[in-house]
Amino acid sequence: MIVAVGRDEEKIRESLEEMKGLCETLRVDVVEWLWQKRTKPDPTTYLGKGKLEKLKEMIEFCEADLVVVDDEISPVQSKNMREFLDVEVLDRTQVILEIFARHATSEEGKLQVEMASLLYELPRLVGKGEELSRLGGGIGTRGPGEPLLEVLRRHIKNRISQLKRKLKEIEHERAVQRKQRLEKKIPHVSIVGYTNAGKSTLLKALTESDVYIADKLFATLEPVTRRLKLRNGRVILVSDTVGFIRKLPHTIVSAFKATLEEIKFSDVIVHLLDASDPYVEEKKTASEKVLEEIGADRIPRILVFNKIDLCPEERLRVLNQKYPDALFVSALKREGLETLLEKIEKVLARKEIQETLKVPVEKIGQIYALRDKLEILSEDYKDDYVLITVKADRKTLEMVKGKVTD
Repeated sequence: MIVAVGRDEEKIRESLEEMKGLCETLRVDVVEWLWQKRTKPDPTTYLGKGKLEKLKEMIEFCEADLVVVDDEISPVQSKNMREFLDVEVLDRTQVILEIFARHATSEEGKLQVEMASLLYELPRLVGKGEELSRLGGGIGTRGPGEPLLEVLRRHIKNRISQLKRKLKEIEHERAVQRKQRLEKKIPHVSIVGYTNAGKSTLLKALTESDVYIADKLFATLEPVTRRLKLRNGRVILVSDTVGFIRKLPHTIVSAFKATLEEIKFSDVIVHLLDASDPYVEEKKTASEKVLEEIGADRIPRILVFNKIDLCPEERLRVLNQKYPDALFVSALKREGLETLLEKIEKVLARKEIQETLKVPVEKIGQIYALRDKLEILSEDYKDDYVLITVKADRKTLEMVKGKVTD
């Protein structure tokens, strides 16, 4: 059973559909949902008394054994709902954390999920006296007169500090790798968007590489980066990132901050949307909000609608009229990818300048050795030198001129 509170029926229905998808990702069957029209939840039981009684009747009729609340609820609300309904109660944050825990594969991902879970649990220790007493064994040594609750709180805080240090070390390693990439002048393109928009499928299609793909929410938690050679010979890096979602819990944003902030070091952002999704407008807005929060909203952006193979012509026509600058692709069917690659080249080229160099014949090989960092537009061979027109960013161009010009 899924329950929600709000006044806008359309938004509530959209959110409930999304929560249903989250539950299905955990292989939880949703038998029914209940919505209460009110401005804000009841502070003690989330739903009002009458709706709570109706929910209990529905649970008994459907023989449900779990209630999922489409919000983050307080420990008091959770406790009161469990006691009244006599079934397990999970909130939106717990569901997302469980999905993340199941999908995390790298050391960093597992550490981030653990920290997010502890950040969620820490303020919820109060009121769990009996439960904590059962879990207290092995937590650590209590000082004279120190309540078990304080021991557990101290233990969790210490563990969070350990996790922060470990994640800081990983973040430092990533910063070193980023510095090396910048020194090599390799452009970086990030594919971002709502969860299950097809980001991993697009990365696989563009780079023709082995990337894990699954038709489920948050299949990718750790950034995946692959090399891609453009038609002009330039080599770039393309990354798939963790998917966005509305009402992304603050504990997750905090734990995954370093991973999300990698996006702001991109040269170009490909914002991918599912064209077949009836709620694509709202998901576009939610994704843009995350980009703004992490400071990546000023990076050159290409809007791309994916899954056009699932859309009727009329749907595509409407989207095209509303977003005339957007591109339309099917990553699965490999349709529209050449146009996307051309667009990436053009956006990257805006950051570059063009210049004709007079290069001694004996040094022309050094230019060819740098073809992954610059684009050669033309070559005019003379007796003992070559007039070669190249395009590159300013720093690369200055480096090249220092190597090959007289």
